[in-house]
Formats: sequence, C-alpha cells, structure tokens
Amino acid sequence: MKSDAQIVLFDGVCNLCNGFVQFLLARDRRGRFQFASLQSDAARRVLRGDPPPETVVLVARGRTYIKSSAALRIARGLPFPWPLLYGLIVIPGPLRDLVYDWVARHRYAWFGKRESCMLPTPELRQRFLE
Repeated sequence: MKSDAQIVLFDGVCNLCNGFVQFLLARDRRGRFQFASLQSDAARRVLRGDPPPETVVLVARGRTYIKSSAALRIARGLPFPWPLLYGLIVIPGPLRDLVYDWVARHRYAWFGKRESCMLPTPELRQRFLE
C-alpha cells in the first residue's frame, strides 16, 4: 500500500456501493484511490481492528472519514466537474448525513444486494487491497 494512498472501504455486497466503486474506477485515471470491501481482512487491517462501520469510509493522510464527508472528499479527488460537489461540505455534517443515512437505509431495497463481494478484473486487481 502506498504511503499517500487514499483508501475507499465500501459495502462489498451492496449494488449501489459496487456501482460507486465502478464509477470511481472509470474516472480515477491517476489511480489515486485504492479499494477494499468492508467485509475483507484488508478493511480490518486499515481500520486497525476496529469494527467496520456500515458506510463508505475514506482513509487518507492518516485520517478516517465516513458517510457524506467521505463521499465529498472522494469527489474532490476526481477530475472536473466532480470536485465541485465538495462545495456541499459547507452544509453542516449532521444535515448532510441525514440524507446520506436515508439513502443508506434504503439501498438494498432500491438497488439490491449481491450474494458475495465483487471480484476485480485482472487489470484492476492492483487497485484492491488484499
């Protein structure tokens, strides 16, 4: 793992979350982000044994971000126009997270759930922590 790596932890069985990872992979041409499912041993190592939260997590520069803060910081790391979304950071976190939590609460009903975590293609394997 690179020392300056930005690690995105995601729910590996959630179709919405997997779609988000596919979205990031298609746009992160510089390979800024690495990935691991929250269900993996890699996520437990990144979180230093803490139980993984049931939300997207960004670990960057020694800090851990969750929920809307993680999503907005991830958007900031993508090419234009996605960093413009970071402007939403001015909305107080609890208000942003109300919307985030509402979507998260319904994600399986709206987008479905997989039986197992996604397997990256051989070309993308180096972007996923093991």
